[in-house]
Amino acid sequence: MTGADAASDEQSELLRLRAGIDRIDDEVLRLVSERARLAQRIGEIKQGTIYRPEREAQVLRRIVEANPGPLPDEAVQRITREIMSACLALEQPLLIAFLGPAGTFTEAAARKHFGASPVLDPCASIDDAFRAVEAGNVNYAVVPVENSTEGAVGRTLDLLLSSSVKVCGEVSLRVHQNLLCKAAALDSSKPPARIYSHAQSLAQCHEWLDRNLPQVPRIPVASNAEAARMAAEQPDTCAIAGETAAQRYGLNILAGNIEDEPNNTTRFLILGSHDAGPSGHDKTSLICSAQNRAGAMHHLLAPFAEHGISMTRLESRPARSLGGGQWAYVFYIDIEGHRQQPQLAAALQALDERAGFLKVLGSYPAAAM
Repeated sequence: MTGADAASDEQSELLRLRAGIDRIDDEVLRLVSERARLAQRIGEIKQGTIYRPEREAQVLRRIVEANPGPLPDEAVQRITREIMSACLALEQPLLIAFLGPAGTFTEAAARKHFGASPVLDPCASIDDAFRAVEAGNVNYAVVPVENSTEGAVGRTLDLLLSSSVKVCGEVSLRVHQNLLCKAAALDSSKPPARIYSHAQSLAQCHEWLDRNLPQVPRIPVASNAEAARMAAEQPDTCAIAGETAAQRYGLNILAGNIEDEPNNTTRFLILGSHDAGPSGHDKTSLICSAQNRAGAMHHLLAPFAEHGISMTRLESRPARSLGGGQWAYVFYIDIEGHRQQPQLAAALQALDERAGFLKVLGSYPAAAM
């Protein structure tokens, strides 16, 4: 076979393969359209809340279990999430509040959880995001609650204690921090005048900053995106933020992935007026206080062990909104399972009888990948 013959055969093979892809694309479009019509019909039948966190979680888990490859599970989940997001928008367009401005990691978490179809409403503070849900101005809000390196977000915990909102979901996001600036490169002879970022991000990068920019003042601001916006307006300053903020505010990435821990992850909560039904792999979050007597904590937590409930998180905070005097604390607890499960319901009933205060924040699907 000559080179010309081989080239002709390869061209014929390419044309055949591309024709096959075109046929599959047409079939995918037909099936997605059929799915959308079914979703519309569900919206016509159902009353009240259309968004069902537990149902979405079940669909995503089933898709991963059925994934034959070669696409990785995470890619299959992203594709399915976007299809569900677009279909849900036909049933019930969602408005989602998040800690803004545009370009924050919280916005990225909201997009990861809800997809591209909902309208996102940036809030100036975590307080404003809570208030937006409480007032019914948005359907849901996304707020950070803890980071794997720096621990809990105290303001979120305090508001969970005092607010009427429910936790109906969670999402985890790998966080990569970058040094951003209008300049094209760092000038060792003229370091930036200051570095802006959220306090937690500054803490997540303190070792890198100590090594590379030890003398530069670090200024905490409300969010990473706000830091990027300020750096865009002040050419002699830098910000620490994500790639999305760099793109949105026209900044250059002078150093990428400068977080001290390579597995740096932030957990976000989805807040709404309701929690979620059982999905088969759930968490329940609650706040409680122990009575002031010897052995109170052991007595308080014993129902979890007695009923075979696994506790995944325990954290204490001052009970600011409950009174009780100086050194009064409440405990934030995450446990595995849904509160409708009999053994968990029994454990919560026993806990309620022992605790000085108990507030169940909600049961919800555990975060997907």
